[in-house]
Amino acid sequence: MTECDVLIVGGGPAGATLARALHQHGLHVHVLDKATWPRDKVCAGWVTPAVVSELELDLDDYRRDNLLQPVHGFRVSLMGGREIEASYSGDAISYGIRRCEFDHYLLRRSGATVHEGEAVKSVERDGAAYVVNGEYRCRLLVGAGGHFCPVARHVFAARPGSTEVAVRAQEIEFAMSPEQARACPVQADVPELFFCTDLKGYGWVVRKGDYLNIGLGREDNHRLSEHVQAFCDFLREAGKIPAELPGRFQGHAYLLYPHAQRELVRDGALLIGDAAGLAYPQSGEGIRPAIESALIAAEVIQACNGDYTADALAAYARRLQQHLGTRGQTTFTDRLPEWLVRFLGQRLLGMRWFIRHMVMNRWFLHRQTPPLRLTGATGGD
Repeated sequence: MTECDVLIVGGGPAGATLARALHQHGLHVHVLDKATWPRDKVCAGWVTPAVVSELELDLDDYRRDNLLQPVHGFRVSLMGGREIEASYSGDAISYGIRRCEFDHYLLRRSGATVHEGEAVKSVERDGAAYVVNGEYRCRLLVGAGGHFCPVARHVFAARPGSTEVAVRAQEIEFAMSPEQARACPVQADVPELFFCTDLKGYGWVVRKGDYLNIGLGREDNHRLSEHVQAFCDFLREAGKIPAELPGRFQGHAYLLYPHAQRELVRDGALLIGDAAGLAYPQSGEGIRPAIESALIAAEVIQACNGDYTADALAAYARRLQQHLGTRGQTTFTDRLPEWLVRFLGQRLLGMRWFIRHMVMNRWFLHRQTPPLRLTGATGGD
């Protein structure tokens, strides 16, 4: 049987970030993932300078073998409405990345022992330890496997698709032919966002070099495929995407932080990233909160000194709430009639000031929130 201090199920940004921090602190860390790497992971895929800072990412090293597309603005509209561009001078406000490359880079540099291509089939409690698949025995089990994380299901009794209200998205990413790349009007450094007219989601077209990512996500996922088809028809009519798209759209789901109700800690176990339901409510972005949850978890785990009871790990849930806010709180717009929210939203999305300062600076880029700085050591280069 393989013994380790910490077993992380899921090797995405949250799992890889936690693995690196704990490995640098001297813990024996293993990562288990059902995929083989580099995995096929479709995502609109941009990371802000805050994420770069939190990850201690060397951009020169990263761009040597991976696509890194500087972003200097966003074009935003209500679907079918006037497009408003928010441009930013100076340094890049974000970077387009391909998740298949980004996730692989983070996992490879983590220093943890990685077990690829192995799905979780069983999770059993054995005294103060967990045993996974009858093969891996750990003192702390971490769920970092996304919305459908097996740790969330086996240990925390999460039931994805039942009572949870999840955002569901469909997207595709492909390499354009030289002819398609020349004809594509989407600027590589200006992603385009299109809010649904009922304000229950938005679509996007993101160009990363000669790759094009197209997708749409909605919290109301009724007839999602029809919404995606209508969005693609709209984009084709506008001349923004090729007439024929290669391959099929891929689907995924995630929970918005204010609406998620998953427990975060139990004896010998905790959840991070999308497994915990941490996506930002307005943009649906999950990368930054996933990474920050991993950094907070790393500091708490180190402070536990091997005591992984729920009481000791509860500091993680408290710290996460302090950082992201209290779940379930109602906002001013929650108390307004739905028709009035739609009316106001449609008017505001036609205002240049609102697009730049609220939609982009606050909701999507979170420029008001500095990079997470922890008080304890989480390891260094």
